[in-house]
Amino acid sequence: MSETPLASPSPSAATPTGPRPHRGVLLRTPIPGPEAQKIIARDEQYLMTVTKSEPIVAASGQGVWITDVDGNRLLDFAAGISVLNVGHSHPDVVRAIRDQAGVLQHFAGTDFYYELQVRLAEKLTQITPGAFAKKVFFSNSGTESAEAALKIARWNRRRPITIGLLGAFHGRSMGSLSMTTSKPVQRARYAPFVNGGHHIPAPTCYRCPYKMEYPSCDLYCAKILKELYFETSIPPDDVAAFLAEGVMGEGGYFVPPKGWHQVIKSALDEHGILFIDDEVQSGMGRTGRWFAIEHTGVVPDIVTTAKAVGGGLPMGAVVMRADLNLGTGAHSNTFGGNLVASAASLATIGVIERENLLHNATTQGAHLMQRLRELQARHDEIGDVRGLGLMVATDFVKDRRTREPAIQFRDRVLTEAYRRGLILLGCGRSAIRYIPPLIVQREEIDEAVEIVDAAISAARAGA
Repeated sequence: MSETPLASPSPSAATPTGPRPHRGVLLRTPIPGPEAQKIIARDEQYLMTVTKSEPIVAASGQGVWITDVDGNRLLDFAAGISVLNVGHSHPDVVRAIRDQAGVLQHFAGTDFYYELQVRLAEKLTQITPGAFAKKVFFSNSGTESAEAALKIARWNRRRPITIGLLGAFHGRSMGSLSMTTSKPVQRARYAPFVNGGHHIPAPTCYRCPYKMEYPSCDLYCAKILKELYFETSIPPDDVAAFLAEGVMGEGGYFVPPKGWHQVIKSALDEHGILFIDDEVQSGMGRTGRWFAIEHTGVVPDIVTTAKAVGGGLPMGAVVMRADLNLGTGAHSNTFGGNLVASAASLATIGVIERENLLHNATTQGAHLMQRLRELQARHDEIGDVRGLGLMVATDFVKDRRTREPAIQFRDRVLTEAYRRGLILLGCGRSAIRYIPPLIVQREEIDEAVEIVDAAISAARAGA
C-alpha cells in the first residue's frame, strides 16, 4: 500500500523540544497492519487479559508521535495514560536513564542510602503544595502510592475508616481497590475488600447525582458530608482520611465545582481527618499547575503521584506532612525510588521547568478546549466539553436534553480515530479524554481535532 497522509504535514517549527523532523499523520497500511496483527495474535496467546483497547503496536516514539511496526506514524493524544508528559524519548530523560544505568542501577534505597533519591525527594517537597515540612515515600506505581497513603493515614490516626468518592479510581491492589469505584468490573469477584471504605457521590456537575444545578445547588454535594453522612452513617471521629483525585480521571474527567474542596476540607479539619489528594493522573503539570489541587487553594495533608513523575519508568511517590512519618518497619518496599527511575524523574521535572511546560499546558489546553467546543457546536452527540489544562474530555450523549450516555457511539468514535492515525482513550461511561504530552503545539492540536471531527462523522454514518 502506498503512503497516504491523512493530513498535510505541517512545516517543521521550533517547539519546546527543538525542531521536530516529522509532522503529520502518515499511514502506510490500515491499522492494524500485517506486522501488528501478528504481534497482537501472539499477545493474545501468551499475555493475561488486561485493559487493551486499541490495536496499535508501537515500535518507536518521538515527541507527540508514535511509529508502529508497520511504519505508520500516529499522533499520540493518550501519552501512555498521562505518563509521557514531556513526550516520547525526550533526549534529556533518555540521557539521564543511560548515564545512571551505566553507573549503578539498584541499591535498595529503603535499606541503604544514595544521594539521587534524596535530591528527588527534596525536589518533590518543593513543588507539592504546602509551606510546611514534608517527607516522601517512593513507590513504583499509582496503586502502590494509594496503598501507602492509606496506611500512613491509618497508622497516624489509629482510625478504621476512609472516605472516597463514587466513580473514583485509585488503583487495583486490594487496599486501593477498596476505594476504587469507577467501574463494577474492577471490583467484581474480589470481595471482601479491605474494611473501612465508605463513599459519597462525586461532584459530577454535568450529571449531578442529586439532579441539581450549580451554583444554585449551594454545593450540596460537599455539604452533605457533614450535614448528612457525619450525622447518620459515618462517625467522623472514626475517620482517618478522605481520599479524592485532583480531577477525576478514569471516572470521566470531572472537575469539581469552585468551592467544593473548601467545604470538604472544613468538615475534615473539624475532626482531624487527613485529606489525601490523588494526583496520579492529574499531577506533574497536566492541568497547567504542578498538581491539580493548586487550582483550588486547598492544601492537602498527603499527595500521591505516579505516572508522569517517572518520565516513562515505573515510579510513584507519596509526599506527606513530615509529622505523619511512620515508625521503622511500618511500611517499605524493594524498588521504590530505584536509581534509574529517580534519574528519569529528576530529568523529567527539569524538562518541565526549563521548557516552561506548565505555561504550555495552560495555553495549549485553552486552544484544545476552544477547538473541541467548536466540534460540540457542529455535532449534537457531544454533550459536554470539560477539563483543566491538557486534561480535557468530550462526553458523548444520545440526547443533549436527557444527557443519556452514548457509550457505543463513543466507542465507534475511538475506533474511527485510530483508523485515521489518532491515539485516544475513553474514560467514564461515555467520554473521550485528550491528554497529549505537554510539549504539544497548536498545529498538532488542530490536526487531532480535524481527525476527531472526521471520526464523529464516520461513526454517525456507520451507525
